[in-house]
Amino acid sequence: MTASTVTLERESLLTRYRRVRDLTETLSEPLSHEDQQAQSMPDVSPTKWHRAHTTWFFETFILTPELPGYRVVDERYAYLFNSYYEAVGDRHPRAERGLITRPTFEQITRYRAAVDDAMIRLIAESDHDLLARASARIELGLHHEQQHQELMLMDIKHVLARGSFDSAYRHGRTGGTANGASSRAPGARPLSWTTFDGGLCDIGTDEATPESFAFDNESPAHTVLLAPFALADRLVTVGEWKAFIADGGYQRAELWLSDGWATVQREGWDAPLYWQTEGDDVSVLTLDGRRPLHDAEPVVHVSHYEADAYAHWAGARLPTEFEWEHAAGVAGASPDDANVLPDRLADAALHPRAASGSGLQQMFGDVWEWTASAYLPYPRFRIADGAIGEYNGKFMSNQMVLRGGACVTPTGHLRATYRNFFYPHQRWMFSGVRLGRDV
Repeated sequence: MTASTVTLERESLLTRYRRVRDLTETLSEPLSHEDQQAQSMPDVSPTKWHRAHTTWFFETFILTPELPGYRVVDERYAYLFNSYYEAVGDRHPRAERGLITRPTFEQITRYRAAVDDAMIRLIAESDHDLLARASARIELGLHHEQQHQELMLMDIKHVLARGSFDSAYRHGRTGGTANGASSRAPGARPLSWTTFDGGLCDIGTDEATPESFAFDNESPAHTVLLAPFALADRLVTVGEWKAFIADGGYQRAELWLSDGWATVQREGWDAPLYWQTEGDDVSVLTLDGRRPLHDAEPVVHVSHYEADAYAHWAGARLPTEFEWEHAAGVAGASPDDANVLPDRLADAALHPRAASGSGLQQMFGDVWEWTASAYLPYPRFRIADGAIGEYNGKFMSNQMVLRGGACVTPTGHLRATYRNFFYPHQRWMFSGVRLGRDV
């Protein structure tokens, strides 16, 4: 590697580091200190905690082992802001993160600044060997922070929904729009099907590099045998979900998995999360506030149980994650022009948009798409040694895979091999449905 190549790599990493870290602060700017402290359920973390945890990640896994003479900002932070890394030590209970009133908002801001100064110094001044050794972990830390940027928006939406005063994350916008334009459409275009031949198909990747990042759970690359199948050319819409509700979808046990039906009964579900009915009017909460439902836009905030029940009702099924990945590759789907979270918050829709155009649409952005696949390791997968190995591998049980990304997923964070995963009852994430069927 030449000196000029190392310089370009260093400058690129510095630029990317600043951009990702700045976006986290941009996302927190519309929130008061009180907003950033709240925790509305155990699955939700306070915004202040997200800001601190992502900083702790860089301090723990990069600065402490790699920057000579570095001293942690506060030794107590390791207990407060460790998420689930058993190898690193004990941690504060997840369900009680909202009780961490100290350190204060201002102290967390200073913590982020101190770690940023040290990280920028490490990247700018490190020799070639250190940069080569640390760059993969720095890139992991940046993608880790992008995951938390999405979580910040998921979590604050749930927090504000539980309040009684003002449920808008940002103001001065029409809910679910970008650049002030209405997302209302006269109606969704008719659903059609795109057929794929199947056969022996390559899945996953072995190409994880700083220039082409992938999490460990996306590897190893391997081959699967797929029967011919078809995918719906767009996502399931609000108008279609209304028809499911009107046909007794939430009251018909025969449509549901057993655990799903038990959850419906226990939780009293009768519509997606954040829908609200007042007389004949049905509204939805967006990050721009509450507004009427738009029938043409994708339904969002539904669980795997709801997605599976809807698919049964529609005479279809959910696609497997392998069908989804193969279809995305064959169709040439790209996240480049998707409805995702841009660097400028003012340009973000923060809500799924109606499909437009023809062919296989909305494969990236808008909503995470539930699949029929359990979250399991790929053949020959091995968990890495040390705490970093806890990042994905130990969660490969009892969860389901989602593909494609959402309107709150940061730009530059998505690819066809990306495997997101949640428990089947969860629905505060931006999750929706694309139908599949056999051919």
